[in-house]
Amino acid sequence: MAILITGVAGFIGSNLARKLLSEGKAVIGLDNLCRGSMANMADFAQHPQFVFHEIDLTDLASYQACVSQYALKHPISEVWHLAANSDIPAGISDAAIDLRDTFMSTYNTLEVMKRLDIPALCFASTSAVYGDLGERLLQEDIGPLFPISNYGAMKLASEALISASVESFLKSAYIFRFPNVIGTPATHGVILDFIEKLKKTPDHLEVLGNGSQRKAYLHVDELIDAMLYIQSQARAPLNYFNIGAGDEGIFVRDIAQLVVAAVSPHATIAYGEGDKGWVGDVPRFSYSIEKLRKLGWRPKLGSVQAVQLAIKQIVADLSRA
Repeated sequence: MAILITGVAGFIGSNLARKLLSEGKAVIGLDNLCRGSMANMADFAQHPQFVFHEIDLTDLASYQACVSQYALKHPISEVWHLAANSDIPAGISDAAIDLRDTFMSTYNTLEVMKRLDIPALCFASTSAVYGDLGERLLQEDIGPLFPISNYGAMKLASEALISASVESFLKSAYIFRFPNVIGTPATHGVILDFIEKLKKTPDHLEVLGNGSQRKAYLHVDELIDAMLYIQSQARAPLNYFNIGAGDEGIFVRDIAQLVVAAVSPHATIAYGEGDKGWVGDVPRFSYSIEKLRKLGWRPKLGSVQAVQLAIKQIVADLSRA
């Protein structure tokens, strides 16, 4: 049996593939290489248990033909659907981006699974489905949900479609609501953004917003460990969990100071106005992982520790590039 990963060349997808291959699993990976890259898969691209196809998931006919051909020799037991638009501001500017890359990729994935009788789906969702609820504790049963970004809206729509699919044909589904995930290979995010800005202007760092944004951050290694744990332990047909560091998070101003200390210690920091970095940004949220704790999984790193580790890893990666 094999495992299908969409978005395999991205940040989380490449880390997941690496982990599954290390456990002896066969993996077929799909990606359109719009945001992911072959470099992210360099250390396992030639693995005998790994097959990669560059493909547009919004082309249903091509998607089904590709997976069908592979499944003739290697039946697929589950799909990890990680492909989506990861650029939230881009989706705000053009809603068609999230409709296509976030929602339609999910719709087509479910269609392919239905036609090929693939029983289980693991889905990368997000804390953005909750919207901006201020300091209110974000638990899985909270509602109603009103996302403030097109990305969050299309992830929530995808969750609804998955729920209906469980009623119709899926045997099991696992919905993982991510916080901010960090680590390597970094493709986007505040840490990479700050580091790249400092490389261009070593004496000056501009921060979007006033730095008072506070969010939880989880290292990608812990995210993958949590997802695999949930998949092995949760038994309901439809399972949905917040995954996070289990703390109040870290302020953007503190991240800026940590990055400056690591990259360019004499740089000055200039903050913008307001508590949002961009339209659709949720400046603060309190993220409950109590449901996940009750299942038996706990993070090893807090948000500050995860940020410190990610800064070290990203700086080292960029120095080797």
